[in-house]
Amino acid sequence: MSRINTHRSNGIVAWPKSERPRERLLSRGAQDVTDGELLAILLRVGVRGKSALALGHELVKQFGSLQAMMNAPLAAWGGIKGLGPAKIAQLQAALELGRRATLPETHEETYVKNTAQAADYFKIRLRGLSEEHFRVVFLNRIGRLLEDSLIAQGTVDTVRPHLRTIIAHALRTNASALIAGHNHPSGTAAPSDSDKLLTRDLIAACHPIGVKVLDHVIIGRNEHYSFADTGLLDELSLETLASTPTKGT
Repeated sequence: MSRINTHRSNGIVAWPKSERPRERLLSRGAQDVTDGELLAILLRVGVRGKSALALGHELVKQFGSLQAMMNAPLAAWGGIKGLGPAKIAQLQAALELGRRATLPETHEETYVKNTAQAADYFKIRLRGLSEEHFRVVFLNRIGRLLEDSLIAQGTVDTVRPHLRTIIAHALRTNASALIAGHNHPSGTAAPSDSDKLLTRDLIAACHPIGVKVLDHVIIGRNEHYSFADTGLLDELSLETLASTPTKGT
């Protein structure tokens, strides 16, 4: 519930200190401050006819939530009255810090050894994004994460990861295996025919260089799909091997 303050017309500096967002955060802790007030603290100042607090609440209302704000493409921030490049940069930096804080501290400490761990990892990276992102994690023989690469992003109709880029990353990192993951902004995690074809082509491209495709995970709004868990990865692998010419033929 929004706090009502009769001093707003005179600006935040005219409010009692106990009601100012920054002072309340310092005295009571960040948990006592609303989303809009946190944004106001980051913005520091408002614009003519609108306080930083009013602008903060307006941003929450426009995007719907902090999660939606965090996952919105940069283009969605253009044209918002009162937000110039400097303010947008401040907010983007803070939101990105929040996102990165949920990730493992270092790649050396990250291991992905089963499909459940892969799904959990990609949920953090991909859930809630407004555009489709295709990522690949490259692993060594014991499942340690060597690299996490964003291979492609865009609308559903335009995302088509380049296999040669994935292979180049695998060779450069000396990976023994990889797991692909992408999101479906529509919310459903069911694989499309294009997803199946891409997975088959990825297996075929990795086989000659000795890199095993362990899974392809699709992240939806409240669900995920694992090619490995459903057995589809094995089916596609068999198809690939059956269609690969043997030496001497």
